[in-house]
Amino acid sequence: MRSSAILLPALAATAFACNLESSPNVDRFIRLRAVSPESEPLYTLEFEDGSTRQVTDDERWELKRAHVRFFDITDEPVTATYSSVSRTTNDEVSIAAFPTALTQVSQVNTLISRYTIANVRTNLQRFSSFYNRYYRATTGVESAQWLFDQVSAIISASGSSRASVRKVTHSFSQFSVVATIQGTSAKTVVVGAHQDSINSRSPTGEAAGADDDGSGSMAILEAFRTILTDSRISAGQAPNTLEFHWYAGEEAGLLGSQAIFQQYARDGKNVAAMLNQDMVGYSPRNQFGLITDNTNAQLNAFTRLVIGRYASIGFVETRCGYACSDHASATRSGYPASFVFEGAFANSNPSIHTTSDTIANINFNHIYEHGKLILGFLTELAFSPNI
Repeated sequence: MRSSAILLPALAATAFACNLESSPNVDRFIRLRAVSPESEPLYTLEFEDGSTRQVTDDERWELKRAHVRFFDITDEPVTATYSSVSRTTNDEVSIAAFPTALTQVSQVNTLISRYTIANVRTNLQRFSSFYNRYYRATTGVESAQWLFDQVSAIISASGSSRASVRKVTHSFSQFSVVATIQGTSAKTVVVGAHQDSINSRSPTGEAAGADDDGSGSMAILEAFRTILTDSRISAGQAPNTLEFHWYAGEEAGLLGSQAIFQQYARDGKNVAAMLNQDMVGYSPRNQFGLITDNTNAQLNAFTRLVIGRYASIGFVETRCGYACSDHASATRSGYPASFVFEGAFANSNPSIHTTSDTIANINFNHIYEHGKLILGFLTELAFSPNI
C-alpha cells in the first residue's frame, strides 16, 4: 500500500505526548493529500469534538498508532439512538433502576465454582495461534469461524433449546458472533468483547492478540459455557434475555459493535445493560479499572456492587477516552454500558498491537477475576425484572 500524505515528522515528534484520555488536534496528523487514484477508498472518521474527516487507509492506521480515538462511520453515517421512552412511561426510573442489592449470591457462587480457567487457557492458546485476526484477512475469517464453532459446540453440549448463535455479516470479510440465551422477555443484557487483532507496525502483520482482546473474548466464552449450567437460565426461565457478543473490526474504528448496536437502535431493541470486556489478562497492580467516561453512571454503581461481592480484588476508577472500545458503540446508540478494564488505563499492557502480545504474558488469575465479574453481572441482571 502506498504511503499517504500524513505529516510523518510531526507524528513521530508528538505521538508519545498524546494523552490516551484526550484527543489531540487531528490536523496535526492529517493534511491535504496529493490527488489520489480514484480506486483508493476513503474512510469517514468521527472524532471527539464531533468533526469528521475522510482519510485513506494509511492515514487511518497512522491515527491509530498515535492513539487518536475515532469512530469509523463509513458504514454508519447516520446515528440511530434507542428511545428509552419505549421501556416505560417513567423514563428516568427505568434508566436508573439497576439493583441496589444482590439477590443471586448462592447461584453466582455456584457458577463461579464451575468457571474453569483451564478451558480459558486452552481456548486462548488456539485463538491466539492464528497469524492475526485482522478484520480483512483470511485468518480473521478463520478465527471468527473457529469461535462460532466453539459457541455452537457449547450450545449443543448444554442441551438448551433456548440458546442460539448467529453470524452478523459486515461490509468487510470478518463477521461478528452473537450468542443468545432467551429469557421470558425480550429485554436484553449484553456482555461483549472484540475478536480482531492488529499489529500496529502493519495491520496485516503478525498479531497473536492474546490480551487484546483474546483474553476478553475467551473469558466471555467460558462464561457462556458456565452460565448455561444454570438450569433456570438454560431453560429460558430468567426474566431477561442474555447475549454474548464477539465484535469484528474493533481496531479499525469499532465497526462490528457499531453495526450491531445501530441496528438494535433502529429496530427498537431494548438493551437494558452492556458490559464490555476488552483486555482482561494483564494487571500489574492486581485491580480492575472501572471506566467512568462514555459509560452509564447508574450501571457503574451496580458494577461496583458486583465487584465488591463476587471478586477478590478491588478497582480503581479510570478513563480511556473517546471511542476507546466497544462500550462506546452501545453508549452512542442510547444504551447503558459499563466497561471494566484490566487495570488503570495508564497502566495498560505495553505489549498490545505487537508480536509480544502472546499467551506467555497472560495472567490467568486476573482473567478468573473478570470471569467472576461477568457471571455476577449477568446472573444478577438476568433475574432483575425492573431494569
